[in-house]
Order: sequence, then structure tokens, then C-alpha cells
Amino acid sequence: MQRFSALLLSAVLLCFTSNLAAQSVTVKTEPGIDALMELFQTENEAESKVDGWRVQILATTDRNRLNTVESEFKVNYPSVLVDWVHTKPYYKLRAGAFQTKQEAERLKYTLGRQFEGVYLVKDKIGKNELLRMY
Repeated sequence: MQRFSALLLSAVLLCFTSNLAAQSVTVKTEPGIDALMELFQTENEAESKVDGWRVQILATTDRNRLNTVESEFKVNYPSVLVDWVHTKPYYKLRAGAFQTKQEAERLKYTLGRQFEGVYLVKDKIGKNELLRMY
């Protein structure tokens, strides 16, 4: 009797699962929705930068001072990304690429012992830069 019950249960389950596999789902959308979804996808794929934080180490009008501090930084912190931007008349040396302010605060604290006037700045961060930091 148990064997018959198990066989009957197996046959019912087999029929039920084969019916599910044969069904398909068709989603009908408004014509404008498809265009919006396509636009959303292309915009997000094209966006390669996100809002983030960097630690500004130096702001100076002297390009030689910028190069000196940048070289010193690279020697002392080889694993930390460092780059500079020029916003006339200042050259700004910035380190790190963080998604949250809290993550950037750790680097700021460390650098604050060696560099005077270190502070956090919001910036557009390349997604590939974020990956290199971790």
C-alpha cells in the first residue's frame, strides 16, 4: 500500500511539473514603456561615474610644490590612489576614491597626522576607481 501511494504521488507530481514547464508567460506593455525602459538602460550603462568622496591633501598655486607633495605621498602610501585637478588658479591634490564619507574619514584621519589642512571633498568618482580601492 505504501509503495502504491508513493508511486501515485510521484505520478501526480510528474504530471504537475511537466505542465508547468510547458507554460510560457507573455507580458504586454504600453508602447511608451518599452521606449522608457530602453532609455533607462542606455543611460545607466553610459553613466560611469558616481557621487563619492576624496581626501584633499593640498591646494596650491605652485605646480612644483604639487609635484613634490604628490611624489612624497606616492612613496609613503603606494596603495592609495592619488591625483590632482587644476581649478584656476589652484592645483588640488586629492587621494582616495570612496563611496561613503565614513570610508573617506579613515584616510583623512591617517593623512591628517602627516599633512596639514587635510579635508574631505565630494567628487564624481569613476566606478573603476572604486574597485581599485578595495
